[in-house]
Amino acid sequence: MGGDFAPRNVIDGVLSCVRSTRCDFRVLLAGDESRMREHLPSPIPDGIDLLHTEETVGMHDSITVAMKQKRQSSMYRALEQQRDGVVHGFVSAGNTGAVMALSTLILGRLPGVERPTIGTFLPSQKGPVLLIDAGANVDSKPSHLVQFGIMGSVFTEVMMQRPAPTVGLLNVGEEESKGNDVSIAAWPLLQQAPINFIGNVEGRDILKGTADVVVCDGFTGNIVLKFAESFPPLLKHTFRKYADRSPLHKIWAALMGRTLKGMIRDWDYQEHGGVPLLGVNGVSIIGHGSSSPKAIMNMIFRAKEMLDRHVNETIRDAMASASTPS
Repeated sequence: MGGDFAPRNVIDGVLSCVRSTRCDFRVLLAGDESRMREHLPSPIPDGIDLLHTEETVGMHDSITVAMKQKRQSSMYRALEQQRDGVVHGFVSAGNTGAVMALSTLILGRLPGVERPTIGTFLPSQKGPVLLIDAGANVDSKPSHLVQFGIMGSVFTEVMMQRPAPTVGLLNVGEEESKGNDVSIAAWPLLQQAPINFIGNVEGRDILKGTADVVVCDGFTGNIVLKFAESFPPLLKHTFRKYADRSPLHKIWAALMGRTLKGMIRDWDYQEHGGVPLLGVNGVSIIGHGSSSPKAIMNMIFRAKEMLDRHVNETIRDAMASASTPS
């Protein structure tokens, strides 16, 4: 029931998912059953189950309201289904803060994880780069940054099939002594962690692909993410202005249009669907509030892929072998 276009876009995404040849699992839709049936064909396709819930967490509801006053919401009940083993993964385009808080509360944290984190892929000259934390933790301790690095390294290695991914600490300079107190304190801890740490990286290094994983606090990471998301619309706007200059420019623009679409595909959030909340004892995928059906479908497949590749088990093993003092 979460998201700007729920439940229509969510249901359309689920229908695309279960009709795909890639789908070898069932999907449980949690929400107001009467509203869901308005958008579902009759009979309901095989592979879809319904869980009726009385409440919905709104996009403007506080975390406290979601946790204490809406325990019959689709979000709360669906996460309980995962905790109880009825389902194996959770996907939502709803209130991001509520998803993070409820996932942590209901599923719990993996051993050794102080703060769950979200990571998101950005394109670079050398392939996708994982930015972590992308907004879950505004304030972070040095030990949190180390754990983000470990979880991000595992996720990149397992999901992107990239052995020993390089990990960089986002900073204002390459020197070890640069940055604020948290960054300076995190540097030697990251160097000692069981990851391929290459030192500090600067903002310009993200799109160069200098590191496979870029670690930062959620305040910085979310600013970087939102800035990156503004780039494709700017490129399209500039392209249209170029095309409007003359009839000849329109012809050139038409010839280049397909190339442009291919260029910005790596920036399209729909391709990845959503971002994983790493560090919780389960699978929780968070999507954009404006998620399209395509994005919803890809979020579901991302959750299944995390299960198939045993991401959490690998993170648990990595955390067990790590020493991350506060």
